[in-house]
Amino acid sequence: MFSELSQSEWVNKPWLLIIGGTTLAAIILYIIRFLIVYCLKKWTRRTDFVFDSLLVDSLITPLTLCTMMVLVIIFGQLLSITGFMTEHPLPISATAKTICIIAFVLFLDHFLFGTVDYYSARSAMISNSHSIIKGLIRCVIVCVGLLVLMGTLGISITPIIASLGITSLAVALALQPTLENFFSGVQLVIDKPIRVGDFIELESGDQGFVEKIGWRSTWVKMLPNNMIIIPNSQLSKSRIINYFYPEKELSVAVEVGVHYGSDLEKVEQVTLDVARQVLKSHKWGVADYDTFVVFHTFDQSSINFTVMLRAKEYFNRFWVKSAFIKALHTRYAEEGIVIPYPIRAINKSQESAQLKKAD
Repeated sequence: MFSELSQSEWVNKPWLLIIGGTTLAAIILYIIRFLIVYCLKKWTRRTDFVFDSLLVDSLITPLTLCTMMVLVIIFGQLLSITGFMTEHPLPISATAKTICIIAFVLFLDHFLFGTVDYYSARSAMISNSHSIIKGLIRCVIVCVGLLVLMGTLGISITPIIASLGITSLAVALALQPTLENFFSGVQLVIDKPIRVGDFIELESGDQGFVEKIGWRSTWVKMLPNNMIIIPNSQLSKSRIINYFYPEKELSVAVEVGVHYGSDLEKVEQVTLDVARQVLKSHKWGVADYDTFVVFHTFDQSSINFTVMLRAKEYFNRFWVKSAFIKALHTRYAEEGIVIPYPIRAINKSQESAQLKKAD
């Protein structure tokens, strides 16, 4: 089509050259981009190295933008050849530079985010603070990218940098609650009183699993399957019980009472046998825990004692305790050990005398 057009037609109709050249360039550039991405992905599939795959994934969007940048430059050259730029000047160079800087910023953002995700699966500290780290990375990349872009476009950034001191003070005063939450989140990450996945109890009595420690708030998933969101500044000042620190295993105390006529040695032996059997057979019990019995109270109708069990997690203690109570009740019935309950006697003669007086 283009070869059949005479030179006079190209001169008289420059838009044909612009449209045809831009379209041809776009097709060629797309094919080149496709081949580059295909070859890189094929190469990364042959290796076990993680960062080469991450690098290729990070390059996909920037390569598309670079293709657009080259296309913009070609478009500008075609405009110059046809003389269109002389009559209607366009910011081709500035547009190409802007696209190049945006592509580089997106590449760094994707690559660093992928690096944080990779190490968060291998480091507990990074896993607990990955959202804060990602927020800092994105903030730094965007700010530096804007400064570089402004400098590239000829905008003086010296006054901007000089005014950052006053501006940062004003921003700090305006965003004081937000900054307080942010630094409280950093403190939670460094001190590690709680970690993602820990089961905690708040000062209000609410209990749940830590889902996320963000830059402003911490998300706790409660047992009814709802979420409570707490500002980091409030969480850092409150009293927290962490049932997963220093370890998930915890003791489970079970209160039991037997009749005064019971043989306490036999009661202790039978109770320990049941406790050891439950801890070994139950999936949430700690089989190697050295359980024990402590007698502590002469109550009104029973001698009370405490049996100490061990569960693998706080939430599973209910099931271990339930299994132990059922097994102990059955075994006590077999051994003839009585679990007493309060009995009240009614004096019928006294009650009838009072009724007669009332009549």
